Amino acid sequence: MSAYDEIADWYDAWAGSDPPVHDAPFQAVAALMGSVDGLRVCDLACGQGRVSRYLADHGASVVGVDISARLLEIARRHEAEQPRGIDYRLVDATSLDVLADAEFDGVLAFMSLMDMAALEPTLASVYRVLKPAGWFVFAILHPCFHTGRSGELTTSDGLVRTVGQYFVEGFWRSDTRTGPPGKVGAYHRTLSTYLNTLLAHSFRLDRFEEPITSGRQAELRPIWTEVPGSLVVRCVKVPPR
Repeated sequence: MSAYDEIADWYDAWAGSDPPVHDAPFQAVAALMGSVDGLRVCDLACGQGRVSRYLADHGASVVGVDISARLLEIARRHEAEQPRGIDYRLVDATSLDVLADAEFDGVLAFMSLMDMAALEPTLASVYRVLKPAGWFVFAILHPCFHTGRSGELTTSDGLVRTVGQYFVEGFWRSDTRTGPPGKVGAYHRTLSTYLNTLLAHSFRLDRFEEPITSGRQAELRPIWTEVPGSLVVRCVKVPPR
């Protein structure tokens, strides 16, 4: 059972059913993907399908995969209410064994890689299911500013982000966090671990974004106008070295 099965209803209400088009991280993701019209795209760790619905609404043929049966139930309920042709499948991201080799033009992982205990097999699976020159775009909590010991502090110079235990990789959970890291935890990895693992799996790093929070989110969490809360990356599948 996935940890998200236990909080699926809470997560659906917290995340909302609509695509996060006003969130800075998703806006960066959309820009790095470019047009998805006519593409076959895998929404990796799709949850209750809010990003899958965005992709389908923009012309993609979408397969949404997740390890949480309960979140997929919610996603399929949305699909039944308003059919878009999205194919939802229960599968572990470390194998993606229900997906064919070189099946997809692109793979998107929106705010999900930090939820996964095993990075290397996940990236190997993503590489396998991508067509040659296919893209992999992902957004994660910025590893430099989200660790097992991080928070905020008001100083005489204003609000600052405090960070400790950056080099301590592994599972963490914080009772002070209101989102998923406070409910089910997350896995911290250093920035170099993410980048070196991508390179080791023959991904070419194309572009990076560290979006600045704006609008209502900036009012609620002004610290994310001072330092980046998320990291967005675009990679391309190239032949193994």
